[in-house]
Amino acid sequence: MAEVTELLKNVAIFKNLDAEEIAQVADVCKDEKFVSGEFIFREGEHGNRLYLIVEGEVRISRDVPGSGEEALAVLKPGALFGEMAVFDRSERSTHAISNGGCTLLSITRPDFEMLLDFNRELAYKVLWACVRLLSMRLRSTNDSLRSFLAMSMF
Repeated sequence: MAEVTELLKNVAIFKNLDAEEIAQVADVCKDEKFVSGEFIFREGEHGNRLYLIVEGEVRISRDVPGSGEEALAVLKPGALFGEMAVFDRSERSTHAISNGGCTLLSITRPDFEMLLDFNRELAYKVLWACVRLLSMRLRSTNDSLRSFLAMSMF
């Protein structure tokens, strides 16, 4: 349990929580293990949980017609992923595949929503952290698009 709380303290969306709030999050986490090459989820599936890497690596990829699998990122311990589908109730936008075997913590959408519903202060902290995280990701995407467009003009 101590290892879980230490890991959660360093996750962007849980960073501002106090010890009691971190313990509440830890209580809803489930341990999951995946062997090398096993799909954690597939692009297009309905998403109902987010994940945090405890050990190992996870490859985030998507299928590109005519080219096959395109790896977008390899995530290391401490990385959070799969949260977009929990936030917006959408389909998974990528594959997540165990890269050499991994141990993950997962939180289901109902458990995540229950945490937010029953603790207003925790909800406030987590949701503002989510806004900051998503804004950072959008800014990074905008920068990448700007670079891509600049390169394509030549």
